[in-house]
Amino acid sequence: MAHYDLIIIGSGPAGRAAAIQAGKLKRRVLVVDRKDRLGGVSVHTGTIPSKTLRETVLNLSGYRERSFYGRSYRVKDNIDAGDLKARLHMTLDHEVDVLEHQFNRNHVDTLLGMAKFVGPNEIEVATEAGDTSRITGDKFLIATGTKTYRPDYVPFNGRTVVDSDEFLEMAEIPRSLVVVGAGVIGVEYATMFSALDVTVTLIEPRDSFLDFIDAALISDFTHQIKENGVDLRLGSEITKIEDAGPHVEVSLENGRHVRADMLLFAAGRMGATDKLGLDVVGLKTDHRGRLDVDRKSYQTKVPHIYAAGDVIGHPSLASTSLQQGRVAGCHALDTPTLGESPWFPYGIYSVPEISTCGMSEEEMQEREIPYEIGVARFRETSRGQIMGLEHGMLKMLVSLKTRRVLGVQIVGEGATELIHIAQAVLNLKGTVDYFVENTFNYPTLAEAYKIAGLDAFNRMPIPDEFKVKKKP
Repeated sequence: MAHYDLIIIGSGPAGRAAAIQAGKLKRRVLVVDRKDRLGGVSVHTGTIPSKTLRETVLNLSGYRERSFYGRSYRVKDNIDAGDLKARLHMTLDHEVDVLEHQFNRNHVDTLLGMAKFVGPNEIEVATEAGDTSRITGDKFLIATGTKTYRPDYVPFNGRTVVDSDEFLEMAEIPRSLVVVGAGVIGVEYATMFSALDVTVTLIEPRDSFLDFIDAALISDFTHQIKENGVDLRLGSEITKIEDAGPHVEVSLENGRHVRADMLLFAAGRMGATDKLGLDVVGLKTDHRGRLDVDRKSYQTKVPHIYAAGDVIGHPSLASTSLQQGRVAGCHALDTPTLGESPWFPYGIYSVPEISTCGMSEEEMQEREIPYEIGVARFRETSRGQIMGLEHGMLKMLVSLKTRRVLGVQIVGEGATELIHIAQAVLNLKGTVDYFVENTFNYPTLAEAYKIAGLDAFNRMPIPDEFKVKKKP
C-alpha cells in the first residue's frame, strides 16, 4: 500500500498551490481528482471559463468601441454558440496542460478518481475503470470546492433550464434569458449576455444584491447595467418555474410574469463534501456542506486533516484559495511560512467590472471611523476619453485621523487590474499623500488614483507642513 506525507483531495487553486508547495519542500505528495476535473471547478466551469467567455463576448460584439461607432457596431454580425466555445476550449486545454506540467516538474503524483475516507489515515479511490485502491497518508488536505445548488422546485433539463455548470454547454445563444440569483456568478453572466444584445432579466428575491460592495458603487453599477438592457427585478420571490417546452415561464410573488428562451439558476453553491465519508474521521459540515477551519493554519477539528478553498466558505475566490492552499500545505508539513496579507481584492468580472479592496463606506460608518471620500470618474481622464469610456469611477476612503487610505472601490473598464495599486498602498499602510505626490504614466486609467487622492486631499484639513507660514 502506497504511503504519502500529504494527500490532497481536489486539484483546484487550493489543491494545486498546496501540492506544488509540498513538492518544493521535497515531500511525497499525492493529488486525487477526477480525470475530467483536473484543475477543479475553477478551470472547467467557474473562474477561467466565465472570464474567457466575457473576453470573447466583448471582442466579438465590439462592445468596447460602441461609444465611438454607435450601438449597432459589431465585429462579427452573427455570433453563435460555436464562436463562444472555440476560444473557451483552447483556454481550458492550455490550463490543464500547464497544471500537468507543474505537477510533473515538482514530482507531484496524481491519481484519477473519487476519494473517500475509510479510516483516520486512509482513503479509498474509485477510478473510472471501476478499480479501487487504498492509500495511506500522514496529513490530508480537503480542497474539493463546491458544486451547484439545485433545489427541487427548479425543473432542470440541461437545455432550457440550466445551472451555471451546464450553461457553458449551450447549443445556441438564446434570444432571451432569465438569470435567478444576483450573486457574483449571476451578475457576471447576466451582464455578459446583455452585451450580446440578449434580452436579460435578472431576478433576486432579496431587496439588494452584492451587499459586500460599497452602496455608491452598486448604485452606479445598477444604472450602467440597466442602460445596457438588463431588467433587474429585486425583492420578489419566485413562486413557480415552468418548463413549457421551447421556453420557460417564471411566476413571481408580486404577480409579475417572465417568459424566456432559457433560465440560468445561479442562486448559491454547496460544498462538495457529501461523498468524502467525513463521518469516518469525525468531521461535520454546515447546512451548505462547508467545513469549519482555523483561519490561520486551515486545520479542521481533526488535527491531521486540513481544508482550504471554496469548501471552507467565504470569501470563495480563486485568488484567496491559491493563498490558502499554500499556507495550509506549509502548516500541514510543519514548515514556517509568511502569513496572508490582511487586505485582499475582490474582483467581479461583470460588464462593467467591479473591484474593491479594504473597507466600504458602510463599514467605516459602522466602526465610527471619521473619513473623507475622494472620487475620480474615468471620463475625466485622458485615457478614458481615448478609450471612449462614458462611465466608470474610482472611490477612495481616507481616515481623517491618520490620513491612511482604508478602502478603494472601482467600477468600470480594467477595475480588476487597477485595484492592485490600492492593495499595495493598503497593505503597506500608505496615506492619501502618496497619491498626491506620486507620478502616474499619462495617459492611463491609473491616473484616477491621483485625481481621487487630490479630491480627498482638498477636502481634508491641511497638514501643518503645507500651511502657508504667516509673516511675523
